[in-house]
Amino acid sequence: MNMLTRWDPFKEMDDLQSRFARLFGLTPARAGNGDKETMTIAQWAPSVDITEDDREWVVKADLPEVKKEDVKVTVENGVLTITGERKFEKEEKDKKYHRLERSYGTFLRSFSLPEGADGGKVAADFKDGVLQVHLPKSEKAKPKAIEVKVS
Repeated sequence: MNMLTRWDPFKEMDDLQSRFARLFGLTPARAGNGDKETMTIAQWAPSVDITEDDREWVVKADLPEVKKEDVKVTVENGVLTITGERKFEKEEKDKKYHRLERSYGTFLRSFSLPEGADGGKVAADFKDGVLQVHLPKSEKAKPKAIEVKVS
């Protein structure tokens, strides 16, 4: 039985976008479009630095012009997730926009907790547009100095 199917280039683009999202660890978000529900990718991803010292790992995320109440940090099943939204400024009729390069909308970043991180003691602070998430090391993961005796 031969069946003809209509080629839909937009569906193929959606499929490709979903594959790339899974490849890079982005989570698609559902968006309603009238009576049709579509999948979209988070619109931007904040830049992140991750550092480590003897006591903890620190994740710093740049979130300029994002309000504290628009950011959520969760730890679940060994994964740290930072989600939120940077809202677009109200467009003013008397202004001419010559260039808009900053990204707005929802964001999502997820990271696997390093081995030895104590997920139950995660703390976060938000100051001057920078979110800092502190992942303390468990006692067994902290380096220990052992004195070597010479005889």
